Amino acid sequence: MDAVLNALMRSAKNETESPVEAAPTLAAQKPSREEAEAAVRTLIAWAGDDPDREGLIDTPKRVVRAYEELYKGYERPLESVLDRTFGEIGNFDDMVVVRDIVFYSHCEHHMVPFMGKAHVAYFPVERVVGLSKIARVVDLYARRLQTQEHMTSQIITALDETLKPRGVAILIEAEHMCMAMRGIQKPGASTVTMQFTGVFRDDPQEQVRFMNLIRGARP
Repeated sequence: MDAVLNALMRSAKNETESPVEAAPTLAAQKPSREEAEAAVRTLIAWAGDDPDREGLIDTPKRVVRAYEELYKGYERPLESVLDRTFGEIGNFDDMVVVRDIVFYSHCEHHMVPFMGKAHVAYFPVERVVGLSKIARVVDLYARRLQTQEHMTSQIITALDETLKPRGVAILIEAEHMCMAMRGIQKPGASTVTMQFTGVFRDDPQEQVRFMNLIRGARP
């Protein structure tokens, strides 16, 4: 396992980062609720069931309401999440770690869920952000159609560009239902992605310390 982690960390250190947009390009005109519900009825019929039977008659409305919650990451701007920082931190200058942030997202290739945990750390410069805000950033990007790789990059870029810390680290581990429920059908397989900026990228010892902390080891 240590050899695998070392290889992953070397790969992340050498990775060339590219800017990630804060928000995706949206459709020019969002379909109406009625059009969305009609699309659900069509999919029910295509799957082979009767959208007019008792158990399914209200399903299109329920699905559209569920989509409003599952994909609410499209609606909220990043600025409203990271809009406030705090300067009363004394002489604190070490890393802040928030681990085990549970998230639920949907694969943009098959629109089936993937879920897992995100672990985030940063080195503040004079000011810190509320801990719940870090979890909200994870949620903001998770509640969209995603790939895990893109989500990892979006989260770290948002924190790095907005907070301007000395460095940010992120590791995401997730199980993808597109692998478990269909296709290769391998339940239990997990995917790990990580990325580093600043001191985390430049100092392998800080990467190791981050990995130890998120796995419960004492500093």
